[in-house]
Amino acid sequence: MLTITLPDGAKREFPGPVTGTELAASIGPGLAKAALAIKFDGKVRDLSTVIAADAKVEIVTRTHTDALELLRHDCAHVLAEAVQELFPGTQITFGPSTENGFYYDFFRNEPFSVEDFAAIEKKMKEIVDRDEAITREIWTRDQAVEYFKTIGERFKAEWIGEIPADEDISIYRQGKWLDLCTGPHLPSTGKLGKAFKLMKVAGAYWRGDANNPQLQRVYGTCFADEKQLAAYLLQLEEAEKRDHRRLGREMNLFHQQEEAVGSVFWHPRGWRLYRKLESYIRRRLEQNGYQEVKTPQILDRSFWEKSGHWEKFREAMFIIPDDEDKNKQLALKPMNCPGHVQIFRQGLKSYRDLPIRLAEFGACHRNEPSGALHGIMRVRAFTQDDAHIFCTEDQIVSETKAFCDFLLSVYKDFGFEEVKVKFSDRPEKRAGSDAIWDKAEEALKTATTAAGLEFTLNPGEGAFYGPKLEFVLRDTIGRDWQCGTLQCDFVLPERLDASYVGEDGQKHRPVMLHRAIFGSLERFVGILIEHHAGKFPLWLAPTQAVVCSIVSDVEPYAQKIAKRLAQAGLLVETDFRNEKINYKVREHSLGKIPVIIAVGKRDEEAGTLAIRRLGEEGQKTFTLDEAVAALAEEAKSPLDRS
Repeated sequence: MLTITLPDGAKREFPGPVTGTELAASIGPGLAKAALAIKFDGKVRDLSTVIAADAKVEIVTRTHTDALELLRHDCAHVLAEAVQELFPGTQITFGPSTENGFYYDFFRNEPFSVEDFAAIEKKMKEIVDRDEAITREIWTRDQAVEYFKTIGERFKAEWIGEIPADEDISIYRQGKWLDLCTGPHLPSTGKLGKAFKLMKVAGAYWRGDANNPQLQRVYGTCFADEKQLAAYLLQLEEAEKRDHRRLGREMNLFHQQEEAVGSVFWHPRGWRLYRKLESYIRRRLEQNGYQEVKTPQILDRSFWEKSGHWEKFREAMFIIPDDEDKNKQLALKPMNCPGHVQIFRQGLKSYRDLPIRLAEFGACHRNEPSGALHGIMRVRAFTQDDAHIFCTEDQIVSETKAFCDFLLSVYKDFGFEEVKVKFSDRPEKRAGSDAIWDKAEEALKTATTAAGLEFTLNPGEGAFYGPKLEFVLRDTIGRDWQCGTLQCDFVLPERLDASYVGEDGQKHRPVMLHRAIFGSLERFVGILIEHHAGKFPLWLAPTQAVVCSIVSDVEPYAQKIAKRLAQAGLLVETDFRNEKINYKVREHSLGKIPVIIAVGKRDEEAGTLAIRRLGEEGQKTFTLDEAVAALAEEAKSPLDRS
């Protein structure tokens, strides 16, 4: 007898091997209809897969956590079939699912445009309505190469030709259309549904090589139902309104230009916002026992080789030749950690000195590909709120807990209440022995649990020197942003010869906890702009109030108001231009200034002022003393509130 154990612990017995389809049907007709695939041994498989031994099996339906990736992969195949029906002669290459949808790369002499999308989507829905059976076939390599050559698919033929001759070739047939694919797939196109939409078209190169033919990449998105698709499209629409690049221009915060690719020109307002972040986190660092340091921007290649960064990050480093010594190379630092080890190594350290927490607003440079740059979210020149904690193994738990509490309270002050934690374990390319990694991973997991945090696994995404916690913020429109990190490192202290004298009088290696909260300050500013849609709370706004004159005669009184507010600690601007007050209000509202104060002749006579709040209709009148007291209290940093 074959025993299948279901997720709820229920068991089903069969006289012999059974397919996923048969298993679902044995449970009930409703599940048989809803089933898309099965999952066992940690892998999603076709519903037609035969289960030949006792196993724990899940039936994958549209609500299953693995369903979305499956649906999106199938949607890419339906897209490819639709394109080839509409545009004969188009060659297919590959089409994977992605985080937010899918894409497929095509080779076609004529370019696609978004105007083609309506016809393609219509054809895709026809294919769904045809409910074409999707079946897997195993071919030999030579058979597959010959077939794809015969139908003019030279890209597929080239790829398959490089597969070892003794390997089976997995082909999925979808009605009369077929493609090379390892799967898994839905049992038929009808199971896909119609909650999909094509989004954009872009260029790509065959096999990612600019020397190869250019392909056309059609992007789309797909969800389990129309409601989820509509919510996603609404989120995209809202995200476009919040785009930090557009708001950065409208709010006069920063700009970027071709002569400094991947760098930021901060304008006065933007720099005030940047400095607010820096000032806030500096005060928090001091409260939490960190000592601020500063390390060099340029270091010799040999230093980076010793730390291991040269091997890992060479392609992302800016290299500077040494004019005096042709055998030497210098590099702009891509990160700060090796420099902090050098500071730790100066002078003898005792176990009594630990933990030592070194912090730096470290200016780093990474040669990111131009195609990866995105406003101030992804740049080449950035500053990290970086810090490294040198501690004993016994201190890992207490230091991790203290950092996690610190980090969560910071995020709360900036309006982020929902934070998820991912645990990233050893990557394929790493430094240090498996024993060291076992110890580091176990220590960090234990510390994270002790800190009261739940986490999900993010396999293979750790740093090259140690496992990592990634802290992911959810913004007001439901998007996730990975910001803070904490890495547990036993490797760099060994490679860079850091040590302390233990209680036994012997030398020991410290553990190095790499940690950041904002991550990149530039990126965090961009996230804040989009999270708040530029409408910052008063304490965070780079310009908190603007005083506008309605008539020129009141300028002295308006200046008095501005001076009183500035003396109370507010960031105030004035607008005495010879423009109508409605024009001034519109302009400053576009600039997202939270408080607009309109001053007229009656205000001067009564010693009052009218306050208009960003996003609110109408205005309220206050005495000058009332307004100053209320705004000064509201403008206090969270660190100064009782």
